[in-house]
Amino acid sequence: MKKITCIVCPVGCHLAIDDDMNVSGNKCEKGKNYAQIEMTDPKRMLTTTVKTTSSIYPRLSVKTNHPISKKLIFKALSEINEIIVSKDVKIGDVIIDNILDTKIDIVATKSIHI
Repeated sequence: MKKITCIVCPVGCHLAIDDDMNVSGNKCEKGKNYAQIEMTDPKRMLTTTVKTTSSIYPRLSVKTNHPISKKLIFKALSEINEIIVSKDVKIGDVIIDNILDTKIDIVATKSIHI
C-alpha cells in the first residue's frame, strides 16, 4: 500500500493506493485519477532556461505547455540544453515543438528582444 497526498485541488486528500490500483481517502474522482496516474506514469511540469545570444538576457525561462512524464525529464533537459535562441521571443512562443515526440512543446515564459 502506497500513501500519497493529492495535489489536484486545495483539499489535499491523503490517499492510499494498493497493488490492484484501488484508491481510498479521495473525496472526489480527481483524487482517484491522480493517484492512479501517479502510480503508473507520474508527470510534472518542467521549468528551466535556454541559452540566448542576448548580452542583456543570456538565459530565457521556458516551460512545458503540459506535464511531461518524469522518466523523460532528463532527456528533455539534454535536448533543451542544446538550444540557443537568437531572435526576439514573446511569452508563449514555442521554442521546441513536440519535444521527444511527446506532443508537448517547450514555450517561453518571458518576452525578450535580442
